[in-house]
Amino acid sequence: MPLSQVSSQPHLNVRHTLEMRVAHYGHSYLLRYWDELNDIQRRRLVEQIDSIDFSLLARLSAETTTERRVDALAHRAEPPPALRLVDFHRAATAPAARKAGEAALRAGKVGMILVAGGQGTRLGREEPKGMLPLGPVSQRSLFQILIERMLAVGRRHQARIPLYLMTSPSTHSATERFLNEHARFGLPEDDLHIFCQGVTPAICATTGQILMSDRDSVCLAPNGHGGMLEALKSSGGLDDACHRGLEQFFYCQVDNPLAPCCDPELLGHHLMQRSEMTTLAVAKTGPLERVGNIVSIDGRVYILEYSELPEDVGAQVNSNGSLKFWAGNTAIHVFDVAFLRRMADTPGALPYHRAKKVTAHLAADGQWITPTALNALKFERFIFDLLPLAQNAIVVEAAKREVFAPVKNASGEASDTPECAQAAMLSLYQRWLKAVGAQVADDVPVEIGPGFALDAEELASKLIPGWTTAKPTYLS
Repeated sequence: MPLSQVSSQPHLNVRHTLEMRVAHYGHSYLLRYWDELNDIQRRRLVEQIDSIDFSLLARLSAETTTERRVDALAHRAEPPPALRLVDFHRAATAPAARKAGEAALRAGKVGMILVAGGQGTRLGREEPKGMLPLGPVSQRSLFQILIERMLAVGRRHQARIPLYLMTSPSTHSATERFLNEHARFGLPEDDLHIFCQGVTPAICATTGQILMSDRDSVCLAPNGHGGMLEALKSSGGLDDACHRGLEQFFYCQVDNPLAPCCDPELLGHHLMQRSEMTTLAVAKTGPLERVGNIVSIDGRVYILEYSELPEDVGAQVNSNGSLKFWAGNTAIHVFDVAFLRRMADTPGALPYHRAKKVTAHLAADGQWITPTALNALKFERFIFDLLPLAQNAIVVEAAKREVFAPVKNASGEASDTPECAQAAMLSLYQRWLKAVGAQVADDVPVEIGPGFALDAEELASKLIPGWTTAKPTYLS
């Protein structure tokens, strides 16, 4: 029985139950402040201890060979099986792929997973990242930008596309409140399934002890975007998808305002190749670019983090001077629902990764410690680790300027800032405007909402040739 369910027992019984559990794994110090806590604080601590899989944590803490295994794999890497933009086969199959994707959308076979968990620490915001006002003219939030695009795709194909939105404990309540205040930006309540990813404790990198954030709280961190799989299942999301008859999920992260939500061509290539998992890639700008590297190892597709690809491997070039390992990860995927169900029932399908972090915490003497160096280990799962387990996994290339402008860093950083994403959005819309014969100066910001046009072709049906504006404009 979970410890949180015994909190109605007398105080001494609760403490005795707790002491036996934490002492078995060498974590008795978690109760050092027990006698100083009130009933509410004790319940909070009990619930947090309840959430910890101590046996798993012990195994993860002892694991030391992951890096060596990754290095050995990386030296056997080859470029992945891919449909590249310059390939004749890609150009020849694109119309058929779009048709297949459109048919799947019209048949109501497609849902969308939007990952909006984590803690947003790199962006330096207390609010969930999805609430960031990013529309260059409209100040639409990231949530609004992506939800409206998904809804526009649904309207174009006369289909309801349900959204499965993953939050984290630190973003869940604010996200629910924000979406309800804005009527989910037009998304029907029945088509929104919000679920929360799990957490793992942060441990001291030296002692292996679980760090505490307060006398009644453990330092808990979201378990990575790979936590989506377990959380989607446990929340009933996978059952809901099957009940609706969904067969494919489009997956993206909330930080990318250019994500091509439920793109028919991407869906169609996935279907035509009979792939269980397809990933969208962009060409890297250089061997040391800080993006995940999509590769093939022993006939299986993998994504290696930029820190996991040795420089001598990443620097390899083809005979024409182009990068051998060209494929950069966009965190945009298409999954077969049946594949996710099978993986959700497969123990250990997604391994944990260790990451060293700077983590403030409460010391044993009750003092608050704010380290300046890496002091903690956190454990995360990555959803892309499903790639080598998928049948016929493929990579589809897209032009970076069309699909990828992630917001990961705070304003003032060199790249991946809100300002960089806004510039990418305006550049995309300028290209659409020029393609349809509009006359707008490059320094005049024009933002195009998906309700007005999803692409240049649709824009051409809305604007007359020569259309112009001299002031910031939002077409909605």
